[in-house]
Amino acid sequence: MNLQDKLKQLSQQKKAILAANFYNLETLQAILSAVKEENKPIILQLSESSINYIGLNMAVSMARTALEYYGVEGWLHLDHGGSLDLVQRCLEAGFDSVMIDASEQPMDENIRISGEAVRLAGKYGANVEAELGYIAKLNQAQNHSGFTQPEDAVRFTRETGVDALAISIGSAHGFYKEVPKLDIPLLGRIREAVDTPLVLHGGSGIPDAILEQAIQNGITKINVATETKNAFMKQLKKELTYTDEIDLRIVFPKATAQAKALIRSKLRIISN
Repeated sequence: MNLQDKLKQLSQQKKAILAANFYNLETLQAILSAVKEENKPIILQLSESSINYIGLNMAVSMARTALEYYGVEGWLHLDHGGSLDLVQRCLEAGFDSVMIDASEQPMDENIRISGEAVRLAGKYGANVEAELGYIAKLNQAQNHSGFTQPEDAVRFTRETGVDALAISIGSAHGFYKEVPKLDIPLLGRIREAVDTPLVLHGGSGIPDAILEQAIQNGITKINVATETKNAFMKQLKKELTYTDEIDLRIVFPKATAQAKALIRSKLRIISN
């Protein structure tokens, strides 16, 4: 099943899929071992910085080999693609799905760029996600005036033809300084206005009960990245504090286990 059909299926069932970013072999292992044990599908995500760090073809090979090794249902997705050139390179490399993020551009330009991404992806049968509204990135302040509006979502999805739409309803990328509050009534109105599967970015740090509400009111894909890095690095720092061990094959597995536990907890909430 391609990702477009999977997202439509989940949307109709009022269910969601976890989309988790990986950064190296250990975080990839953490995600997929958790997915296998929970017997759930997964979207593996790579940001541009991770692609630059690992290497595009190496990253794709890692993901494909790992998905086959663990024997789980999964797809590879470009997270927050900042240019059509990157979208094209990822499509050529074999990504199942790409996100073009022109959300900081004026509406008309966002529509133009996102529509072009849809055209490019059509040659590969790939899923396309775009973002509409203001979702605060790291170190940016939340801005309620930038929340996605139903009428804008209608126009955007109609004119671009995107397969999935990331919306702004109160989430943010990175760590939250206070407990996030999602505008669930707004989410419900957007869901009523458009049939396109809806995506929640900034899933890290959102309480389980709020995630469940978001799913019941129309969110189909939930992104998690920051929490995975945090779980891995906090445990790694702890291990390094109390040991002089230089063998990373001994030290890293404990950090991997923490990241795995986090992913398992997310899967149990998101994919129940």
